[in-house]
Amino acid sequence: MSGERNKLLGRMLIEKGVISEDQLRIALLEQVRALLGEDCELHLMLASESEVMRSIDQYYGFELSIEGILQEIEPGEAEYPILQAGTESEFSQPVVRLIDALLSDAVQRGASDIHFEPERSFLRIRSRIDGVLRQMRSLHKSYWSPMAVRLKVMSGMNIAENRAPQDGHFSLLLSGRQIDFRVSAEPTTHGENIVLRILDRQKGIVSLEDLGLGEEELDMLKFMISKPEGIILVTGPTGSGKTTTLYSILSRINTEAINIMTLEDPVEYPMPMIRQASVNEMAKLDFASGIRSMLRQDPDVILVGEIRDEPTAVMAFRAAMTGHQVYSTLHTNSAIGAIPRLFDLGIHPEIMAGNVIGMVAQRLARRLCPACRMAHDPDPEEERVLGEKRSIYRASGCESCDFQGYSGRFAIMELVLLDEDFDDLIVRRGTLREMRNLAGMKGFRTLAQNAVRAVSSGMTSLEEISRVVDLTGRAA
Repeated sequence: MSGERNKLLGRMLIEKGVISEDQLRIALLEQVRALLGEDCELHLMLASESEVMRSIDQYYGFELSIEGILQEIEPGEAEYPILQAGTESEFSQPVVRLIDALLSDAVQRGASDIHFEPERSFLRIRSRIDGVLRQMRSLHKSYWSPMAVRLKVMSGMNIAENRAPQDGHFSLLLSGRQIDFRVSAEPTTHGENIVLRILDRQKGIVSLEDLGLGEEELDMLKFMISKPEGIILVTGPTGSGKTTTLYSILSRINTEAINIMTLEDPVEYPMPMIRQASVNEMAKLDFASGIRSMLRQDPDVILVGEIRDEPTAVMAFRAAMTGHQVYSTLHTNSAIGAIPRLFDLGIHPEIMAGNVIGMVAQRLARRLCPACRMAHDPDPEEERVLGEKRSIYRASGCESCDFQGYSGRFAIMELVLLDEDFDDLIVRRGTLREMRNLAGMKGFRTLAQNAVRAVSSGMTSLEEISRVVDLTGRAA
């Protein structure tokens, strides 16, 4: 621990006792003894580093509070030394502490992204929490120049370049755990727009049971995973939780008995025992060449971050045809839509048939806060969507959910398990309507149907479901 945090820790040691995460911190004890005097008796107490950090934030958090730091900075004063991250004196700079406080606040709120958006005369700061952007504060435009430089220094960008897009990354220890940040800078009319994606390793990997699936969907997904060879495709728009689902699957099957390898863009959450690699344009390592290389490493399971072109699709199917279990994502709006998408990418029906285990389409919906949700009777239009008349819930808002009415998210999925009937339809290039009809005959439930079921069970509201799933067909 260093800088401002060390000073705060020293004050806590004086007032509460000597607390350390390491009983062998002799130098720390000597410093405290020198500060208090030789006649002072010290008692050492052990605590984890995360507990120490939480205590500092709880009792002395005002030292890093955003409002307190802003009072130190006069609007218009843009010239602050931008120190390299990790230096001892960096915490004395208000702009440095302001950035740290903003990032810490976003992490504590559970944000997945934080947006710094310059306008003509002010800087807007928004965080994406539970999939929805919320404006956290606005600052005078003069604050943005030193803040942008600080963010670019931390993420390894060129601070002299502000006319071209840049990407970077960095890590911070916040609330006692390591947080990774993926940073993107984009020139706009009013200055550089910087967006940070927050990757919390502690929250990134959840069990299949914690995804929020219904019992039938969970059983079908487990059955797909049990197949020894073939491709499982997870589809959906950006931000729909595809990567989270794939990591949950890998975490479930990850044992020392099988060799799991991944090729991602980039690797988001490191996992033990799994060989993970990132595509690298400079090294001419793309998805297609990466799969070809991995096949020489004797893998049992391969995860391909995304099938986005014909060479990647061909290599993924080649891996499936040679006895491997392959997982990947595909950008389509529905599970069945993955089949015509693969046709568009150049995969022949004869190759596809028998090699696709199944497809999953998913969305993420916010979960109603159980402490403040309010029951109400649906109006006639809501009844048509629900298909029944029963009480449902809407969002309200309380302190436990930060007055949003929602707390956390869960997955809504539609799953299609391919069998011989589907393979026959694929070989003769059946239409999308024919595939939907066949799936319906086999008990397939759409995203909309599963979404309405979630509303009826009280997990979420009809307003929230309408935001993430198209329900217009049900009300027609």
